[in-house]
Amino acid sequence: MPIPTPLPRAPGLPVNRLLATYLRPQWPRVLVLGLLLVTTVGLRLVSPQILRAFIDEATAGAPVQALVWIALIFLGAALALQIASVAEVYVAENVGLTATNWLRADLTLHVLRLDPAFHATHTPGELIERTDGDVATLGNFFSRLVVSLFGNTLLLAGILALLAQVDLRIGGAAAACAALGVVLMLWLRRLAVPRFEELRQQNADLFGLIEERLAGTEDVRANGGVGYVLGRLLERSRHLLRADVKARLAGSATFQSAILCLELATAATLAIGAWLYGRGAMSIGTVYLIFAYTQSLHQPLNAIVRQMQDLQQAAASIGRVRALLAERSAIGDGPGAAPPPGPLEVELDRVTFAYDDAEPVLRDVSLRLGAGQVLGLLGRTGSGKTTLARLLFRLYDPQRGAVRLGGVDLREAPLEALRARIGVVTQDVQLFHASVRDVVTFFDRSVPDERVVAVLDELGLGPWRRALPHGLDTELAPGGGGLSAGEGQLLALARAFLKDPGLVVLDEASSRLDPATERLLERAVDRLLEGRTAIVIAHRLATVGRADRIVILERGRVAEEGDRAALAADPASRFGRLLRAGLEEVLV
Repeated sequence: MPIPTPLPRAPGLPVNRLLATYLRPQWPRVLVLGLLLVTTVGLRLVSPQILRAFIDEATAGAPVQALVWIALIFLGAALALQIASVAEVYVAENVGLTATNWLRADLTLHVLRLDPAFHATHTPGELIERTDGDVATLGNFFSRLVVSLFGNTLLLAGILALLAQVDLRIGGAAAACAALGVVLMLWLRRLAVPRFEELRQQNADLFGLIEERLAGTEDVRANGGVGYVLGRLLERSRHLLRADVKARLAGSATFQSAILCLELATAATLAIGAWLYGRGAMSIGTVYLIFAYTQSLHQPLNAIVRQMQDLQQAAASIGRVRALLAERSAIGDGPGAAPPPGPLEVELDRVTFAYDDAEPVLRDVSLRLGAGQVLGLLGRTGSGKTTLARLLFRLYDPQRGAVRLGGVDLREAPLEALRARIGVVTQDVQLFHASVRDVVTFFDRSVPDERVVAVLDELGLGPWRRALPHGLDTELAPGGGGLSAGEGQLLALARAFLKDPGLVVLDEASSRLDPATERLLERAVDRLLEGRTAIVIAHRLATVGRADRIVILERGRVAEEGDRAALAADPASRFGRLLRAGLEEVLV
């Protein structure tokens, strides 16, 4: 299935790049959002002026008709303000959800492309929190943060300008208190961001623990580990509680400092207004206007405080998102051509490989398998069989030597094209909570239903398919629940068959099946391997009976290699001794 092309990214993803990447494609909606914000700002500035006119006209004894018209104008402005506010929320939510969904998809794709070394050190629960929890925190950042900060700053500036127009002393007092509030918020924000980063990390740790323990619930209960798991859960929960309290205290300090500054502004401007009114230099309507504008300072400053609190949380999440996007896989696309069509020749040329800094798992391994041949790969547990298969998929690169498919060095091939040419079936089949069609095609809707039906029937799943209540639309239970082990393996074979690979790797695919089911599976395997190169990793004699060549690994080295029939006939060969002794007893 083709991998969707993500939006272009820059390493590190700074904040301005983050905004540009996910908001620029939505510029019409962002423009509408900006216009709505300017409209609401203008209406909020005009409304107190209308009320001042009403009060002054009423105290001056204006006719009722004039007062009614002023009242109707005020009601119209109020209605327009409500409509604009609702529209603003609607557009902002659309912008935010669209941006976060794009970011969530890009992060998920990025995580899927990271190599196994990364996934070995990060639990699925932690990655879920990183790709979903952190991204959800950024919803308001995308939808309202920049535009709302601009709108509320504009409203704040407009209020201060109008207060200064009424009286410079009043405007100066209000501006001084507002400036003090902004300085305090910026200073407290620096203290709060690390606490919100710690809160997000504690969330990730808790999710990682829950996911890992729930995945092993049977072993936990069977081995008496319930008490230990609950103890660890309580410990992580305590860490989360402490981090949450610290973060909320830091955020609350920011909020309370702004409230204090607003109260100072209200007291100062009202004192000056009362003094001017007492001297006859100001009308009662203008005093109300001062009070209304001073109270209106609460709205932009409170909004700015909330946005700063969101920014505190967003800054923590942005840092974690940037750190995740900065992760780079050691395995990247090669600049060369993909392996050729048809069955693939396999060659390992003096390959040595070790996980991290451990002892080598494969040591100077060389082997060649002709196109269309079947290789039986044998060895004890830990001899390097599965590692060899991982190298063929290029999940890892060898430290020394080269792996080639169809004459192409895997380091030179594009990853997507390479892995499209290899099919794999293991004893642990990954089945999803999805329709039979999606499970078999691996969510590739380009595969026609007729092709899916033909493959299922050809591999012996015809009676099972016909018994499905909704045909190919039947939903399978999570993890393949309700399927027998044989049915699961046959579905995995069907998946590989539809892929039409040039190389098939069977990694002990029948090791857990009863003899009757295994015979059915063996017929399906024979059909799958027709006209394809195959590597069969096995412990059982029946599984390697179809092999053209045999390789026996021992402690990461090739202990024996040769034609299967010749080795079986040679009483001095290791394979011959295995056949006489019983393969299952010798290799396990």
